[in-house]
Amino acid sequence: MRGLMQNWPMTLDRILVHAASASGSRRIATQRPDGSITASDYASLQKQARAFSAALAGHGIGLGDRVGTLLWNDLPHMTAWYGAMGIGAVVHTLNPRFDAARLAWLINHAGDRLLVIDAQFADTLRQVADRLPTVEHIVIANGGGAALPIGSIAASSLEDFLGAGGPATAAWGGFDEETAAGLCYTSGTTGDPKGVLYSHRSNFLHALCSNQPNGFAIAATDVVLPIVPMFHANAWGWSFIAPMAGAGLVLPGPRLDGASLQRLIEIEDVTFAAAVPTVWQDLLRHVHESGASLGRLARVLVGGAAVPPEMVRAFRDDLGIEVMHGWGMTELSPLGAISSVMPDEATLNGEQIVARKARQGRTLFPVEGRIVGADGKDCPHDDASPGSLQVRGPAVVRRYYGAQEDAVALDGWFDTGDIAVIDGHGFIKLVDRAKDVVKSGGEWISSVELENHAMGCVGVRRAAVIAVPDARWGERPLLIVECDEGETPSDQVIREYLRPLVPRYWLPERIVFAAIPLGPTGKIDKLVLRRLFAQPLPVEAATA
Repeated sequence: MRGLMQNWPMTLDRILVHAASASGSRRIATQRPDGSITASDYASLQKQARAFSAALAGHGIGLGDRVGTLLWNDLPHMTAWYGAMGIGAVVHTLNPRFDAARLAWLINHAGDRLLVIDAQFADTLRQVADRLPTVEHIVIANGGGAALPIGSIAASSLEDFLGAGGPATAAWGGFDEETAAGLCYTSGTTGDPKGVLYSHRSNFLHALCSNQPNGFAIAATDVVLPIVPMFHANAWGWSFIAPMAGAGLVLPGPRLDGASLQRLIEIEDVTFAAAVPTVWQDLLRHVHESGASLGRLARVLVGGAAVPPEMVRAFRDDLGIEVMHGWGMTELSPLGAISSVMPDEATLNGEQIVARKARQGRTLFPVEGRIVGADGKDCPHDDASPGSLQVRGPAVVRRYYGAQEDAVALDGWFDTGDIAVIDGHGFIKLVDRAKDVVKSGGEWISSVELENHAMGCVGVRRAAVIAVPDARWGERPLLIVECDEGETPSDQVIREYLRPLVPRYWLPERIVFAAIPLGPTGKIDKLVLRRLFAQPLPVEAATA
């Protein structure tokens, strides 16, 4: 017997239709490159997105066609996002921080037929315009008239594109909920990037589940600032979650420095913001040095890399702001776990709460998670038995775009590449990425934990740990430190700071002081660090 309820396809156009109807006047603010702020709302966004859909249809773009976006977090990006997805086209987000050659590879692999770009990236695309055989048209936002043309590819400003005619309207929805909606590529730090092809159903469910009470718990009274770029890991779901909740939305554009973000947070009464740790470090530094206010900001989400305990203390103790630590990856849409509050937290002291927040959290239903040992058996949840972290669920990748084989086991488990432990409460703690863990004398040294401890030393702005070959131990940790401006802690000071915090064999023989490179998504680029510094230690090097 089957149920007798309505078959209501979970397509993403319904999210914006709902937002425009139920929260039509809710403010959407966009910070422009010059720092000025423009205002819109969900009703206006729906109108613009529908006009964009009609223009796409007029250019022959429809179901399954890929539309590449090379834009910051701004209103044109949201317009293209919903305008393409509304008619069943696939939004392929491109990272503006990639060079021309990498962008060309991604555009060609995806088979993008139309690109929507910010005018500032026109020169980058001109370098490879003759190597983009699938691209038929380029739409240029934010000053597009001055950026034409793009090689031999037809181009128009966003304003001209919307006003060029075509059908008066383009119907939204009407297709299967399993229809592809978005295409996002992994960073490709160990090889070519891999494309993750999200469906309308997977994104719809991910947004619903991410915003449950044990998740983000965003309400219509919130004002959300997604600092995380829309091209990073499916925009962390915020392009769907905020309008689904009817929350105010603040789009930061390209200005992500501490001063610009502080001003935006205060002016727009932001209550919730999401970013990677490096962004939060810069904001905290600006607030500490200037004494500026963060207004009504009550919660921050930290993801993309482990949150240092010092960051939790700085937000909580100095500013009274709750830190939420999320874990996920592009392949998970991206949220997999979050450090939500547990009933026993009322009995925990301050440092115990910091330790809890530094963990990646519990899997958020319906994500299933487990850790598997080298013997293929499930590891106990005793917080002491590390294993390979595996996940499955309705918003977890099954196969990479263009691949011939599935990326999961026969029973659906996806290997994340992370090494983790799980405690008795179900809280995950990442020990390391499998490719980053230091294997020294048969023992594991967690680069993540060593980095987080080093970040607590006075004068340390950023810290990174990589494995270097060692004749005696196989591998040893090399600590790379970037100092705060005007600070010069010695390697001995740092080593003595670490001594009571980590096992003796974790202490690095070498500490290098250098600027730490960040990748296109703001995370530490260990591939570059390995190329620069991963030389064998001298044979005579002894454990400190």
